[in-house]
Amino acid sequence: MALLGGLWTPEIIWCLSNGPRRFSELLRDNPNLTGKVLTGRLRDLQARGVLDRKVMPTSPPSVEYELTALGLELLPAITSIVEVGTRLLLRETPSEG
Repeated sequence: MALLGGLWTPEIIWCLSNGPRRFSELLRDNPNLTGKVLTGRLRDLQARGVLDRKVMPTSPPSVEYELTALGLELLPAITSIVEVGTRLLLRETPSEG
């Protein structure tokens, strides 16, 4: 829970759930996230074994981030949290009529 409780961690893992993403794509997916914070979160998640960082041999070099097997194991928990949150929001929405 400490891992998922980190600021922006669930959002980053969720963005990587559909496959590898580049740094700029992750920033675009999370417009309120700064580059400095994203860099810190990515380094932390890489150190914990949740994601891999791959430097692509292009000119200029590009970097992709991808979930590891451990990162993929976190997806059901994040999916459940999203589903419960959605149901709670729907309950709080005043009904029409």
